[in-house]
Amino acid sequence: MDHQKEELINELTELIDGVSGLPECRSVSKRMYSNLVRRVKLLSPLVEDLKDSDGVEVGDDVVYGLELLRIALISGLELLKSVNEGSKILQALQIENISSRFLNVTEQIEDALSHIPYNKLDLSEEVREQIELVHAQFKRAKGKMESPDEQLEKDLAMAQREQYPDPMIFKRLSEKLHLRTINDLKKESLAIHDMVISSGGDPEECFETIAYLLRKLKDCAMTENPELDALEGDKSLIKHRSPVIPDDFRCPISLELMKDPVIVSTGQTYERSCIQKWLDAGHKTCPKTQQTLLHTALTPNYVLKSLIALWCENNGVELPKNQGTCRNKRTGAGGSECDRAAIDALLQKLANGNPEQQRAAAGELRLLAKRNADNRVCIAGAGAIPLLVELLSSSDSRTQEHAVTALLNLSINEGNKGTIVNAGAIPDIVDVLRNGSMEARENAAATLFSLSVVDENKVAIGAAGAIPALIDLLCHGTPRGKKDAATAIFNLSIYQGNKVRAVRAGIVPPLVRLLKDPGGGMMDEALAILAILASHQEGKAAIAQSEPLPVLVEVMRTGSPRNRENAAAILWSLCTGDVQSLKIVRELGAEEVLKELSENGTDRAKRKAGSVLELLQRVDPAES
Repeated sequence: MDHQKEELINELTELIDGVSGLPECRSVSKRMYSNLVRRVKLLSPLVEDLKDSDGVEVGDDVVYGLELLRIALISGLELLKSVNEGSKILQALQIENISSRFLNVTEQIEDALSHIPYNKLDLSEEVREQIELVHAQFKRAKGKMESPDEQLEKDLAMAQREQYPDPMIFKRLSEKLHLRTINDLKKESLAIHDMVISSGGDPEECFETIAYLLRKLKDCAMTENPELDALEGDKSLIKHRSPVIPDDFRCPISLELMKDPVIVSTGQTYERSCIQKWLDAGHKTCPKTQQTLLHTALTPNYVLKSLIALWCENNGVELPKNQGTCRNKRTGAGGSECDRAAIDALLQKLANGNPEQQRAAAGELRLLAKRNADNRVCIAGAGAIPLLVELLSSSDSRTQEHAVTALLNLSINEGNKGTIVNAGAIPDIVDVLRNGSMEARENAAATLFSLSVVDENKVAIGAAGAIPALIDLLCHGTPRGKKDAATAIFNLSIYQGNKVRAVRAGIVPPLVRLLKDPGGGMMDEALAILAILASHQEGKAAIAQSEPLPVLVEVMRTGSPRNRENAAAILWSLCTGDVQSLKIVRELGAEEVLKELSENGTDRAKRKAGSVLELLQRVDPAES
């Protein structure tokens, strides 16, 4: 038997055996999962007959068809494993995406079966008939999306929308999701925890929703099984055992159990008070990785916080309580009497003064808002924000600069972000970003970044047309302007809709150009954005068209730890399901680099490099 054919058939056997050995699915994806497993199992006689056909020569067309089948089965096995091991709540929330992935794998397998010339194979009549039957099943399944479970969709929507949902909603959800017992919920919380850790801290819009539903389903399980309350109560008897705190629950700075975990731009999670002290001391790097922080925004890690709470309850540990920070302590109505009096006088000039007085007042407020947290609270409380938003449309460029920068400084306060958005500021800030002076455009970009920390604002900012203007600043701005634009684009692109907007607005070519210019100082930002865009199909296609593979391999060879990680993540996205990209990567001599990265990179880099190596091993070197 030809060596290439033998290896290919052995791999196909392993893949089919891997699918056949998977356990039963107990999630909302059960029907799609079971159908795919059943159909793949029926391919086993084809492979067995091929194994037995020693000495039969096969042509390139046969090898090509079997190679397509191998790639399709790899995708299928990966999908089935992710569904079987993943979060059931996440699958329910993203059921359309899951259905689309099953449909894609079905189409891949059907296409592969269409390319196998069965008349050139030494198959028994019985096996040929069975394969034709299986092929017909895959053909019928093509283009057929799984019918949505309307009751499940309705229950999920009501659970998230209503302030006090009917307990029956959670009872139905627990049955539908197979999360009926505390043991089921522990497994689910571990699956969510693995998802958070494996994401490298990359924010997910639905994490907070998942954490909320997990808590409610646990409450439902306790209500339905009162005896569990007694078991939970008995855990107080084992407090003296001092259970070992999981490393992922400890702050890397204090090594204590985290009370309020937050994510920094490198993807690491810290206790909020600890990392805030680090930042307040003037540090610009991540304490754990020593990488330069792209920005200093702190994103709450809601899922990890929920998992810590669940771990505390399950182990008889008192739930940590948040301690107030000095930012919440204010004297009087916010600021000294002198500041308050000055602020009131400045607002009078903003509202009723002539253009020169308005410009001067906006400049003073800009400085006061920058000075301290109390002033930011006081200025907003006095009603300055709507007046500053009006000045964003001023024909005087200096007034416009002062107004947008004052709003930037005020937005540092979390409560002020909502006030700024509610005052209708986003369209006006976008207009400044398009048409203002360079300083005004830079500060408009920084303001949009600050506001986009709130998830719903990401949607509004993208819809207001900010992304094309940010791309223009990224291409033509000053070094500082490019940085401001990049951080805003990065944060906005966390939202799926903005990924599409960015790709269609043509962001990929300038990012790849920045990547190819190591002296430009924008490689960190370009890689971070490309890594986010590569997770979307349109982004992946646009990146591939820009021919980035040589520079990605070079970054993995010589870049910083974070850049090597992002380069590996982009490379993995580009190579998955694309034999041609894998051939180019091999020609570039990337295997040694990937092996080294899989051993010495960050955790995420190791995973991505290892996955690319697995893909490379499945491509015949003779085809390269």
